[in-house]
Amino acid sequence: MTDEEDAEIRAGIACDPDAFDITDEMWARARPAIEVVPEIVAAYRRRRGPQKTPTKQLVSIRLDRDVVAHFRKPGPGWQQRVNEALRKVARLKPKDRARDITEPSPRARRRPPRGR
Repeated sequence: MTDEEDAEIRAGIACDPDAFDITDEMWARARPAIEVVPEIVAAYRRRRGPQKTPTKQLVSIRLDRDVVAHFRKPGPGWQQRVNEALRKVARLKPKDRARDITEPSPRARRRPPRGR
């Protein structure tokens, strides 16, 4: 970047009423996000990251549309419900944290409606 380009950018910033320099006083008053909006930080931290030791296997399976619709109808967590139904049919022991397949996952988040 040339000095002229830098000067032009700085002049544009100076003319913008919404742009301002953060002063030392502003930095002194700044607080961590966890203090200001703890619920947002907690929700962000709850998001699951990559598994350290994967316990499940990714597979591709074709299912009838009405079967998928049945499991998706209660909301998020449908793949877990399919897994639990398959465990039940295969007469496998439920996992320790397994729940009733008719109930949506307690960790499931409601999706916001599309559009505005």
